[in-house]
Amino acid sequence: MKHSSLCLCMVTVTVLFTATQGFSLQGDRDRSTQPGARSEDRITREVRHELVMLPYYGVFDNLAYRVDGSTVTLMGQVTRPTLKSDAGNVVKGIEGVNKVDNQILVLPLSPMDDQSRLAVYRAIYGHPGLDRYALQAVPPIHIIVNNGKVTLEGVVATQGDKDMAAIRANGVSGVFSVVNNLRVEK
Repeated sequence: MKHSSLCLCMVTVTVLFTATQGFSLQGDRDRSTQPGARSEDRITREVRHELVMLPYYGVFDNLAYRVDGSTVTLMGQVTRPTLKSDAGNVVKGIEGVNKVDNQILVLPLSPMDDQSRLAVYRAIYGHPGLDRYALQAVPPIHIIVNNGKVTLEGVVATQGDKDMAAIRANGVSGVFSVVNNLRVEK
């Protein structure tokens, strides 16, 4: 699958990594003949691979990126400062990457947020129907908690799964709000 020059890929360990902005078939053919398009596609694939392979990347982290020529912009939220620096360092080592703009937000340390993370995890992944998503190395539903506000990121198979995840997260005590950014697999 071809990626746009400004694609935004949510990094999850599923086949659904390639959920990006697409071009028409004709646009893909035109783009593949442009100089640098193959290089940018290679960089996009390598960035995704390197981020997924980070050892401490998990369900409570969300990593995203954008490739613009030889510049890679890292975005998202992580629970550990070392994950932010590790992500920047591995991307800097990719051939063809000249600049890395690391905009990853390190979430504040909070025992209350830690309790909310675990409670939301249990509510979502312990629910029959959504429990199948827990079987992957890094489950595809990422739970981001920042000062009691929950954001769900990632990809699910159906609209029903997306809605159920939001309902389950909303039912957790101590959660002030839930933003459901889950995407439905096409």
